[in-house]
Amino acid sequence: MYAVKILHEFVPSRNFLKIAEETKDLVDGWNVTDSATGRPAPSGTAVSCVLKTKYPDKIVVPVSVLRYKGPVEVGGLALAGEAVGLDGVILTMGDPPKYGRSIEMFKNSEEARDFLRGRVHVKNLKIGCLLTPRRLVKNIISRVRDSWDFFFFMRLEEKSLPTLRRISEECKRLEKSIYAYFVVKTTRNAEVIRMIGWPATSDMEHAEAFASMLEGVVDGVIVTCAGDYEGDMELLRSLQGIRG
Repeated sequence: MYAVKILHEFVPSRNFLKIAEETKDLVDGWNVTDSATGRPAPSGTAVSCVLKTKYPDKIVVPVSVLRYKGPVEVGGLALAGEAVGLDGVILTMGDPPKYGRSIEMFKNSEEARDFLRGRVHVKNLKIGCLLTPRRLVKNIISRVRDSWDFFFFMRLEEKSLPTLRRISEECKRLEKSIYAYFVVKTTRNAEVIRMIGWPATSDMEHAEAFASMLEGVVDGVIVTCAGDYEGDMELLRSLQGIRG
């Protein structure tokens, strides 16, 4: 039987512990956002450390946005994640801040990764990055062959599935994990998806069928109904049949 890990894209709020408790039996873990769209929210890494401590058997991977963090903060957060035993961290430049201005002390996520390993001496925390099908396949593969530990694939839809399959082959060869964002459109989140600018992976009716096509392609999916928490719960329940 096909099995895939189900991570919930976790957008922290003041009641994040309540949401974690409501979803914990439906997921293998959480991908925790970091002040999504540049708006203040509980720190992705701080929330992840709490979740990993409370639910040690779950996979917990935060995003760390670099655009408005300095090296000391980026290093400190990574060391906290390593100390707690987070399953990894995704580095990305991210969106511009809603308030204040961008710092951009790192030119790119590769520079931040090398800083964490070379200067901060992060050794046991896996460091990953985002992949987008907007780039040429040869360029994506070049990034996969770089010294990243794992990957999150963005903008999954039917027309980008062949690209994901090709990238997956290279990840398997290199023994690196790859997860795909799985964005589901509902009647309540059309405006949010438009604002994000990502295509929907599926609608609710066809979500399980689409997810089943990822057999042997990805290690897991990061599911979200993008601002529709009621939809998130419905989606998570619908995917239990393919959950690893």
